[in-house]
Amino acid sequence: MKLLYNANIYTLEESHPKASAILIAGGRVIAVGEKAALESFAHGKVEKQDMQGRTILPGLTDAHIHIQYYALGLEKIDCETKTKDECLRRVSERVMKAKPGEWILGHGWNHNEWSNAGYLPTAAELDFLAPNNPVYLTAKSLHAAWVNTAALNLANITSDTPDPKNGVIQRDDSACATGALLESAMMLVENIIPEASIQEIANAIEIAQPILWKMGLTGIHDFDRRESFMALQQLHNQGKLKLRVNKNLPLDSLEHAFEIGLRTGFGDDMLWIGSIKGFMDGALGPHTAAMFQSYNGDVENRGILNMDGEELFEHCRRAADVGLSMTVHAIGDRANHEVLNAYEQLRKYETEKNLTHLRHRIEHVQVLHPDDAPRFAQLNVIASMQPIHAPSDMFAADRFWGERSALAYAWRTQLNHGAHLAFGSDAPVESPNPFLGLHAAVTRRRADGSPSADGWYPEQKLTLSEALSAYTIGAAYAANAEQRLGKLTENYLADLIVLEQDIFSINPDDLLTMSAVATMINGEWVLQ
Repeated sequence: MKLLYNANIYTLEESHPKASAILIAGGRVIAVGEKAALESFAHGKVEKQDMQGRTILPGLTDAHIHIQYYALGLEKIDCETKTKDECLRRVSERVMKAKPGEWILGHGWNHNEWSNAGYLPTAAELDFLAPNNPVYLTAKSLHAAWVNTAALNLANITSDTPDPKNGVIQRDDSACATGALLESAMMLVENIIPEASIQEIANAIEIAQPILWKMGLTGIHDFDRRESFMALQQLHNQGKLKLRVNKNLPLDSLEHAFEIGLRTGFGDDMLWIGSIKGFMDGALGPHTAAMFQSYNGDVENRGILNMDGEELFEHCRRAADVGLSMTVHAIGDRANHEVLNAYEQLRKYETEKNLTHLRHRIEHVQVLHPDDAPRFAQLNVIASMQPIHAPSDMFAADRFWGERSALAYAWRTQLNHGAHLAFGSDAPVESPNPFLGLHAAVTRRRADGSPSADGWYPEQKLTLSEALSAYTIGAAYAANAEQRLGKLTENYLADLIVLEQDIFSINPDDLLTMSAVATMINGEWVLQ
């Protein structure tokens, strides 16, 4: 039994929002209140710890992360640079250390942030640096890749190779591949890169866990695939999984899940099944997010719509029949509209068949048509969003979406309509650090203060309390875990973080450098 006292505790429980002490046993919160009162509850050996006035919060959850990609990506070249030249320098540095024929892997480039914004990079730029090594660099969005000629040759991509469904091999005027691959075309190269083993993935996740604890994370909603799930199960079986994981499954696994009768929520308090994840469109960066109107400056392009609402509904119906909730990646206004149409049909189907109204989600919700803004609350659809995307994408959104950006990353609009918000990062697209997300949510500014003191579309800003709730209570609700996670109150799981400063008393810019000094999961310190 542990008694933490002399603390500044924010419980996030409305009936008793503040406390100075918390009693913990058996991995759960026994009580919160004042030290003297809690001592009367204590029995047997009690480990008392003076927190010296530090702030305690419920553990934070990243409601959208790709844990396998993030963990393995810690070893990749960091391509998130201010200039293309710096990115190329980092590639060159890695090539000099590599063996001939060894794959050069990197992640994070964003051509919209470079001086020649709008022009995708080319294979020729990499060929000069890596004539004897295949290079595969994923964009920050994870919806485009930059490869060299060696990689194109290994993948047998020629001028005669057709574009795959829902993908584009960018070509020059001679129909030759330029080295930029969009959406599903990425898989032509990705599929020939040697895969990490389950053990290697598990090792990488184990190494990543302390990094996430330091960021204040005690839980995640994972959106990677089978190999990630296997690695997480292996860690869990070995007692090495020290993050609570809500595991979402890809749409192409729906039939397998249906046949074995897998349901949302199956598992335990450390690892349990979430939703079936589908993709409706691409992303803003490569102009593949599905839009009603064309991209500014790209009049023939309205993005890529992977399926319409009717086709999505058929998948939703199949999932609902076996008790699996749905979550769908939708970024463009057209994509979100089609998903909401499918969910509207699904709600009617659930009612007609006397099925449970499950907690369906849309991932990203980056830009909406005004008519669709109230439909999340009306249909009880969770808006699973990533605040950190807004400062990263705001200039590109203004450039390519124009006035439509008034409903881009529109957290306040969703909250005012009554929708449930769950916040995450989409790491490795962005940093999984939730304090950076909190800063984005309350300021809508970059770290350098741009675009202004008021922020980008400041009417969409949240209060710190509202934003924090989306990383705790909202994330727990989205994972069907709000009865055990997201608060520090009686009988909830004892997941908490300790901060040196009172998060509600600081300048919002101080969030950019904040981290946990201690993290507890299941009543045990994992970081102290």
